[in-house]
Order: sequence, then C-alpha cells, then structure tokens
Amino acid sequence: MIDSGFFITSFVALFVIIDPIGLTPIFIALTQGLPTKQQRRIALRAIAVAGGLLAVFAVLGEAVLEFIGISMPAFRVAGGILLFLTALDMLFERRTKRREERSQPEEEEEDIEDPSVFPMAIPLIAGPGSITTVILLTGEHSGFVGFAATMGVVAAVLLILLGLCFSAGALAQALGKTGVTVVTRLLGMLLAALAVQFVLDGLRDFGLMGS
Repeated sequence: MIDSGFFITSFVALFVIIDPIGLTPIFIALTQGLPTKQQRRIALRAIAVAGGLLAVFAVLGEAVLEFIGISMPAFRVAGGILLFLTALDMLFERRTKRREERSQPEEEEEDIEDPSVFPMAIPLIAGPGSITTVILLTGEHSGFVGFAATMGVVAAVLLILLGLCFSAGALAQALGKTGVTVVTRLLGMLLAALAVQFVLDGLRDFGLMGS
C-alpha cells in the first residue's frame, strides 16, 4: 500500500521539475501568432508525446538508454544543445520570421512549424530532469502499483500544464504584441542559460568537470 506521503512528495518534485507555470509563457512564445485552435492541438500533442515518453521510462527506466548505448549524461548534453538552438531562435525572432514567410494563403497548415514534439514535449516537459525523477519514483515501489502511482502523479501535473496552455490565448492578449516580444526575448535568455546548465550537468556526470 502506498501512503499519501509518496503522492505529495512525488507531485511536488514533478511539479517543480516540469514547472507548468514556467512553461506556459514559453508555450505562448513558441506558438506566437498561431490560431487558438492550433495552439490547443499543439498543447494536446505535446502533452500526449511527453506523457507517453515518461510512461516508457517509468516502465523500462535507464534500460532504454543503455540498450541503445546512450548514457544519461549524454542525454543531458544532447538535450542542452538542442534547447540552446531553440533559445537562439527565440532571441533573434527567427521563429516569428519563418512563420510570417509561411503565412501565405497557399501554404498548407501542415507546413507550419510545429513545436509540440520539440522543444515542448522534448526536452522541456519530458527532459532529463523529469525522466530521471520518474525512473527514481517508480523504483521506490516495484511492480504495477509503483508504475500506476507514479503515472497518476505525472498525469496530474500534465493536466495542470494542459489547462494553463489552453489559457495561453487569453494570456497573450493580456500581454499584447510588445509584451509577448519582451517575454519571448527574456525567455530565450533563460532557455539559453537552462541549456548551458544541462550541458554542464552532463559534462560533470561524465567527470569532465569538478563539482
């Protein structure tokens, strides 16, 4: 039997690591200029992909990475590099420019850049931190009970994030175009710093840097 303390501590840990409140303005920046309906589809897809990945790691853990010869430090470094590229796009408004170029009437909806899988699902939601946390939480209680308890907590956090993303349109309207631009640049800097931290953590785990 799993006590309530496990659910409370697990929820707090995953909520802090996934950070739905912090991801909401990032979602606004990444989906700037898109219709509300498409923003919600992107949010649903990102949540579904991230939830599926976390479920896989909850079941198989580090065996998934070991099977294909990838260590967790290498995963952190790769995620950091990819996230840094996204941060550069946000800082220099390359995403906005690409969307404007693709907004011609003849363009198909499928051709519009979709940030749901990357960077929203990976590595912002299902990143090294949340994957590692899920692996550790599942390991505290073996079998299906531990998996179900952990995924229940994951589902609760992801539902909160989904609700916040669904309200992104209203938040963007409140901020206005200038406000969204300022937030996009600021979050680009924060994402760049987070990306560098991912890389440093990975290098430290490799033993290439001191503690």
